[in-house]
Amino acid sequence: MDIIELTRQLGAALQQDERYFAFKAAQKANEEDDALNELIGKLQLLQLQYQQEASKDEKDEAKLRQIDEDYGKTYGEIMASENMKTYDAAVKEVDKLMKYINGILTLCIQGEDPATCEPHIHDHDCSCGCDGCDGCD
Repeated sequence: MDIIELTRQLGAALQQDERYFAFKAAQKANEEDDALNELIGKLQLLQLQYQQEASKDEKDEAKLRQIDEDYGKTYGEIMASENMKTYDAAVKEVDKLMKYINGILTLCIQGEDPATCEPHIHDHDCSCGCDGCDGCD
């Protein structure tokens, strides 16, 4: 069996994982949440308005500040939505799983034993991202 076929099998296994199911359910809930989608549409419109005003030769700084304020408020409402909170948590779990899998593969490329290598993955959020450092305390 070649590496591509094994990768496809891994993909199929990922689609049977509880974290994948939680992610897909949260994604579907967001898609069906009309109030959330209205807020997302409003956010996109505000972003477009800001870009249009910012690109003018004579910008209206007061208008830019108001749009920025409205953008922040709308973004906060989106992120406060229960469906978005659930989605965000599900995305983080899937991301953590993918980092772990990629960590194992990276160690294998470096010559580590595939059966026993254990990547050092941070189980928290931090400002440095932890991808290029030895970790946070």
